[in-house]
Amino acid sequence: MHKRLAYGTLLLLTSTLVAPAALAQTSGGAAPAPATPPPAATPTPAPQAGAATGDAAASDPAQQETEVSSPGYDASAGEDIVVVGRNIPNTVRATAQVISVLSSDDIARTGEGDIAGALTRVTGLSVVGNGFVFVRGLGDRYSSSLLNGSPLPSPEPLRRSVPLDIFPTSIVGSALVQKTYSVNYPGEFGGGVINLTTKAIPEKNFISAGASISADTATTSELGYTYGGGDADWIGFDDGTRKVPAFIRNAPKGSGIIPTDQVAQLTNANTTLLQRNNQLPANWSGELSSGTVFDIGADRLGVVASLSASNTFRTRSTTQQDSVSQDGTLRNDYQTLLTDNRIVANALIGIGYQFGENTIRATTVYIHDTLKQGRGSSATLYNNPSGLRFQQNTNWFERQLVEGQLVGEFKFNDAVKLDLRGAYANSKRNAPYERQFDYLCSPTTTTGLPITVTDPNGSEGAQCNGAYQVTQRFSPFASIIFSALKEDLYSGQGDLTYKLDSERPFTLSTGYYYADTKRNSTRLQFNYQTDRGGGTAPGYPYNLLRPDYLLSVDSLNANNIQLQFSTPLGAYAYDASLEIHAGYVQAEAEAIDGVRATIGVRYETADERVTPIDSPTTRLNNEYFLPASTLTWNFATDMQLRASASKTISRPQFRELAPQQFRDPDSDRLFFGNPLLRDSKLYNLEARYEWFFARDQRFTLGGFYKRIDNPVEQVGFYTGADDRLQTGFTNLPSARLYGGEVEVQKFFPLDFLKSDFFTTRRAVLIANYTYTNSSITSDAQCVPNVLNQTLGGCQAGFGPAATQFRDGAPLTGQSDHLVNVQLGIEDTGSLSQLTLLFNYASDRVTNRGPANLSGVGFQPDIIEKPGIRLDLVGRQGFEVLGGRWELKAEARNLTGTRYQESQTFDGGNQVFINRYKQGRVFTLGVSTTF
Repeated sequence: MHKRLAYGTLLLLTSTLVAPAALAQTSGGAAPAPATPPPAATPTPAPQAGAATGDAAASDPAQQETEVSSPGYDASAGEDIVVVGRNIPNTVRATAQVISVLSSDDIARTGEGDIAGALTRVTGLSVVGNGFVFVRGLGDRYSSSLLNGSPLPSPEPLRRSVPLDIFPTSIVGSALVQKTYSVNYPGEFGGGVINLTTKAIPEKNFISAGASISADTATTSELGYTYGGGDADWIGFDDGTRKVPAFIRNAPKGSGIIPTDQVAQLTNANTTLLQRNNQLPANWSGELSSGTVFDIGADRLGVVASLSASNTFRTRSTTQQDSVSQDGTLRNDYQTLLTDNRIVANALIGIGYQFGENTIRATTVYIHDTLKQGRGSSATLYNNPSGLRFQQNTNWFERQLVEGQLVGEFKFNDAVKLDLRGAYANSKRNAPYERQFDYLCSPTTTTGLPITVTDPNGSEGAQCNGAYQVTQRFSPFASIIFSALKEDLYSGQGDLTYKLDSERPFTLSTGYYYADTKRNSTRLQFNYQTDRGGGTAPGYPYNLLRPDYLLSVDSLNANNIQLQFSTPLGAYAYDASLEIHAGYVQAEAEAIDGVRATIGVRYETADERVTPIDSPTTRLNNEYFLPASTLTWNFATDMQLRASASKTISRPQFRELAPQQFRDPDSDRLFFGNPLLRDSKLYNLEARYEWFFARDQRFTLGGFYKRIDNPVEQVGFYTGADDRLQTGFTNLPSARLYGGEVEVQKFFPLDFLKSDFFTTRRAVLIANYTYTNSSITSDAQCVPNVLNQTLGGCQAGFGPAATQFRDGAPLTGQSDHLVNVQLGIEDTGSLSQLTLLFNYASDRVTNRGPANLSGVGFQPDIIEKPGIRLDLVGRQGFEVLGGRWELKAEARNLTGTRYQESQTFDGGNQVFINRYKQGRVFTLGVSTTF
């Protein structure tokens, strides 16, 4: 017993308390490798010869066509109305709105493995966190995502929007970003809508496979934190190790006490023991795809199937600090090491049938995304009580998205077109066995073993006379959380278009849309305690034990350790629903030669409800008329001007309305909802000049303005003297946003160099820049208070906006400057590309600093510095054994840009909320198609 005590204490504390770089038990190597080679990636067809000439006649016309499936889209629409703009691409002519389109070739050039990464190359778009796309600096709440024109539910409890990094680029045929509103889309439209079109009917039969391996200089072969888990963890599925017993699910219905004998039934060492792996493995991914097409007379039937899998590790050695003073004096200073093992599996089956000009497509998408996280956090400065603190976490976040949809696009004649869409989607998120253990090490304690603590640089630091579990009320010595979310989304839409037989082209459109979303979310938190209650930890010598020994049967029985059901903030469960009915009418006509006008109105009703357990229902039941108009002047064969005006809305997300606490594993922050939120209204103006001076080459210049009434914004606050910063939500009186963007895409033939090597090669320049400025209005108007305080003569739960925000502050997530540049050389006769990608985003607010709710003043907002990122992607095609092969090499983040979130106080003191090095990532992949 005493040998085990000494081993457990010294192994845990001497190597981890303040130096995460030297954590406890060694896991014995990397995660097990797959028994069979992983499946693999679909190569992109090589560009056709002649593509560099800038002459549409010099290339296959089919290569110009980008497949798009979205409500009311008609690829031939622009041909009748825009008779002047012969050089303008079909996808631009087919819609009167401001759009950006990424074709499969555009996506392949970036070399990105997921669609979120590829979208960062689109003008005005940036990606924050795990795949959430921001359009023109507006948060993810103002962006919506569609798959083949049907909505997608989110597997994230913190957001309604979908993290687009779960979609591999191999299953996406095109990505269309529409930045101006048209009434055939849902009314929740702020920054834009992103419509992903999956691949449907292949041109010919094919089988393709590929695999890649990558190394991250900050992670691969470096130290990371892992834990045992189950035998199937490496493929992202739990083998039953984390099965949730019935007594856990039923605990809220009884006394809330889980007795010792039942606590002993929970999985112990596999989910509690944080281990170190001194050489984390390399990352890998693979894909297998096939397509078959059958000619049935003049009709075509196609089947496309795709399977992919990836396993990646990412380690962040981050500094996490906080301050509650006005001058930035540190309260706590943690060194935290997080290792994320992310395992993603995807499958897609698409069946398409073309007869005449009609298409029917059935698509099923399955995405399974798991994050296995080990976290160790050591306080070199810790104020309550004075001393040193170590906190460890082992987490498992399993997300799943399944969607089945049926789309019919029917063109009965030149005048009538009908689109019908129906979809069912289910998303789930399970996070069982989120474990946390806290230890304190104090120089004043006389009980326990003496420990010398090393600082993060490896030199000797403080001397501790004893280490033991935390026993404070606000931080139990150990806790375990079981959370689960399930959401079902049914949607249907019909769009009818009729072209009148008139002297000038005139088209009338109408449609109906229905969506019904239902969500259930549960979060059960339990705190370990002895039978003495009050969060009491076991006494000496048990309070020195590492977690797996502490929770062993002997220790549980000796200390009579129980679990106490806890709801530290808000409800442990809630149900939510959102039912939408909408209809629209739209007219589109050529008013005079070269001038195209589109005007429409959408009527939309929505009933949104959030019902916390044992609490009243929050209900938002509103109806809106949402007009939109666009004027396009096509004054030359290759130029046009667009102007647009519209009104749209944004509803609070379920999580923002639900009084339930959640930790975001990416930002490592706590969030809490507010049932007093209201809808936001947006008024949008935009103007844009477009010049398509050659095939696939363009110059665009635009400006935009938005006014938002009652925008939902984040508020930072502390709930206690030692609690971490939490984030709540409230409505502001108003906000405004304006800016401009410019884009150029140009190819330069290199045959003038008089070399055989350059005869069919061209240089590529793709560059865009977006400027955005935003400001919020914060005055004496009453808005929901995140702490449910009643202030300034406002109604219950409301207070003046000025107590929570600074007037004129920018919107959360908005960067003033976004720059993307692609410089490359590619062969127009075969697959051979080398592309340098530059990305820059200026500083942006990621979280509000603590508000002035206590009356002692504001703290600075938390500012992220995305900085500069430089990537290099090379692709080379060749033929071997009758197949087309592609070799791809990537070098990401060549600048080694560090991630940094911080607060800067008056006087220059800087507090780092999150600061860590981001590694350079090198990837080598090969794929083939037969």
